[in-house]
Amino acid sequence: MKEASGLVDMTPQSTSVKIADLLRERIVDGYFAPGQQVNEAQVSAQLNLSRGPVREALQRLSQEGLLVSKPNRGVFVVELTADDVDEIYGAREIIELGAAELIANQSGGKRNKTASRLKKIASRLTEAATSDDWQKVRKLDLEFHTTLVSESGNSRLLRAYTTLATEALICMKNLERAYPTPSSVTHHLVMAELIATGSMKEIRSSFHRHLSLGEST
Repeated sequence: MKEASGLVDMTPQSTSVKIADLLRERIVDGYFAPGQQVNEAQVSAQLNLSRGPVREALQRLSQEGLLVSKPNRGVFVVELTADDVDEIYGAREIIELGAAELIANQSGGKRNKTASRLKKIASRLTEAATSDDWQKVRKLDLEFHTTLVSESGNSRLLRAYTTLATEALICMKNLERAYPTPSSVTHHLVMAELIATGSMKEIRSSFHRHLSLGEST
């Protein structure tokens, strides 16, 4: 495991949820690489905490699929394959289109409000891409799509989407075929505009184009 620079000292009052959040961020940003072991004792020492809440945090991340437990060896960061990427993006499309349909059935005022939020994120995303800040691009990309699902008002869709979003960030970070491209960045403003006034046929086509990795150009 790398030196402790990616982890900071935490107080004993910190919960396993907060530890899981921190470790999740370190997995997404590459501090813990795919296939790397996350050692309970080392993490506990670096965070200045007992092993109990750290163990609970590792169990939580294992349930989310971000860590894989190997008998008699420990827990390791998941290594995603090309097939995993296809599944993740396929599941994202299903959930996002479900969310978009719920939004499309809302009042015009609500649709416009959601579209406005999405357009602001899309603008920041374009600025980040122009500045070649691709780490920020990745995070804003998922902020855009997570906001869409959240605005549907369906908490269970959002709950199901959260883990997919984290897995998608790992894909974007580590797998070339999932990297955001300049052309895929421009899709977001179009999608935001369609959320306001587009038909479901138009929305479905736009989102499919964006989330189908082989058709991102």
